[in-house]
Amino acid sequence: MGVHQLPAKQARSGRRQQIDPDGARPGVCPARGAVNLRTRLAIAGGSVVAGALVLVSVVLYPAVNANLRGQIDSSLVVAADQAPNVAAAIKAKFRDVNGEPGFPTVPLGIGSTQLQIVPGPVQVGPSTEFVDLTARDVAVANGTADAYFRDAVYNGVAYRVFTAQLPEAPGALVRTAIPESDPAPTLRELAWLLAGSTVAAGLLAALASRLAARRVLRPVHQLTETVELIRTTGDLSIPIPADSRDEIGRLGSAFAAMTAALDESVGAQRRLVADASHELRTPLTSLTVNLELLAENPADAQAPLLAAEALGQAGELTTLVNDLIDLARYGQAPFHTEDVRLDLVAERVAARAARRAPQIEFELTCAPTLVHGDPDALERAVANLVDNAVKWSPSDGRVRISVKAGTLEVADGGPGIPDSDLEFVFDRFYRSPAARAHPGSGLGLAIVRQVAEAHGGTAEAVPCQSGALLRLILPTSIEHAEP
Repeated sequence: MGVHQLPAKQARSGRRQQIDPDGARPGVCPARGAVNLRTRLAIAGGSVVAGALVLVSVVLYPAVNANLRGQIDSSLVVAADQAPNVAAAIKAKFRDVNGEPGFPTVPLGIGSTQLQIVPGPVQVGPSTEFVDLTARDVAVANGTADAYFRDAVYNGVAYRVFTAQLPEAPGALVRTAIPESDPAPTLRELAWLLAGSTVAAGLLAALASRLAARRVLRPVHQLTETVELIRTTGDLSIPIPADSRDEIGRLGSAFAAMTAALDESVGAQRRLVADASHELRTPLTSLTVNLELLAENPADAQAPLLAAEALGQAGELTTLVNDLIDLARYGQAPFHTEDVRLDLVAERVAARAARRAPQIEFELTCAPTLVHGDPDALERAVANLVDNAVKWSPSDGRVRISVKAGTLEVADGGPGIPDSDLEFVFDRFYRSPAARAHPGSGLGLAIVRQVAEAHGGTAEAVPCQSGALLRLILPTSIEHAEP
């Protein structure tokens, strides 16, 4: 019944296998029929080029049509102006039914242009082998109306007709006409050319866009493959390519930073769980054994001692659990920040420590120092440093606390810290061989570093010839406290 503290046992085998929450999970397959980004870019590029060509065609075709009609109208006006010369030449050779010189009233073909001279007086009604005469034609022949253009159909053929007064012959009329089918082949060829060019250019643009997208999106493809590999394997240490300096390179750098942070967080979580389970197992086992012994023989002479041991181990568990909670809480960004006088925090912590350890002398050298942070977290960090110094100080020892320009130092007169342990004293659950005989969870200084890093500062152990010197460095506020 003299057993009060037992070493930790290995975990029992035969437990049901638990699913690793951090393990890789089945990936989500993309939907069937989904169009990849390269194809979408190719379609977009081809559509833009085809749309631009369609817009050009919509503007160009009417413009060409109007230009051709303008050329036809110009040729009709020129032909009408030359009508007197043509009439004189033909009149010298033409004889009417009476054998007298005259001019035929039927349209004459001069190339593709039809020329008709209607002698006066012009009357409304049918015309010889051409479109009928109108009241407007009579007004033009009489000089009371201007020459004009019109579209007319004769014997199923569409004509562009220009009507004007015959020069030097008032009362007579000249009409020139060109079949509108003449420019139709040109317009038809133009339409086919524009349509073919639009389709061909759209396809070529789509092909070029796809080839260009394949080259441009190659880093995205590599990044996607790497991220999918990380998702499949769960290995956050796989390097992510981020060689370029463009937006894709920035995306890769962001992914690399994110996976590095996740890897560090997951690793810290696993280490914390492993360390916590190890640290909790020993006091829980001892507490269970002592309680079992008390239950078996409550009248035993060692029952008060066992009860005291159980209470002490329960206190250790409470301290350890509280430290774990604080360590997790201070690992996040401070949820409440304000300007804090670090020197006043140190004075309050020293006053409490002096009441708990009256045999220790506390020496304070504090200059007004203003920092911005979580007041509760900062006070907990300072208290952990002071409690650590009190724990290692001799019964009549001295603890020196100094605060200046955002730096807080706590020194004690204890055995000191070996140089080989200086870089590990702020690690979770780290306890040097000399410290294992003293009570403690091994989390107090880890909480100090967690608080310091959450506030953008650092915590370090400084080598010294005697005793230990621990330093907390925090960025100061823009404002400065007055003495």
